Amino acid sequence: MRAEATQRVALVFSLLDANHSGVLEAEDFTLMADRVVAAAREAAAPAKDRLRGAFAQYWTTLRTTLDTNGDGEIDFEEYAACVLSPERFDATVTEFAEALAALGDPDGDGLIDRQDFLALMTAIGFAPVNTEALFEAFGPTTADQLPVPVWVEGIKDFYAPEKADIPGDQLVGGVTV
Repeated sequence: MRAEATQRVALVFSLLDANHSGVLEAEDFTLMADRVVAAAREAAAPAKDRLRGAFAQYWTTLRTTLDTNGDGEIDFEEYAACVLSPERFDATVTEFAEALAALGDPDGDGLIDRQDFLALMTAIGFAPVNTEALFEAFGPTTADQLPVPVWVEGIKDFYAPEKADIPGDQLVGGVTV
């Protein structure tokens, strides 16, 4: 596994642990979904419901695939195993990526405005400076927007252990803008 992937896994685990208990549990995914949906003020109810469903699917996939001791919690060691078998999570990551991007495109024009992108990424827990750097790394349009497919692919790349030097690496550690 690439060092970049290891850093991304550690970051995502810390963000998903929304209640800061040191393990992932169902409550974390509800808390995270609530925060992200609240940040999407302009989004329609179906987009918000889809994101809530994507977080629920994410938790269900983790629990059924990685909870090796059956305690209803995923510790970091269990979570890190998802990187070793990314094919088990492709559908879940794809649904999450598509649901998040749809939430960021409330007018349905296929473009995500900078402010919507920053609001959602900050609600997830990413540092604002890193989130700004990521937006720039994606190469926004002259109208300061990202095409939905660019963000979807960027999210999927973030979860891919074989990927390096991707825009999503802006979210980990220091930022090079």
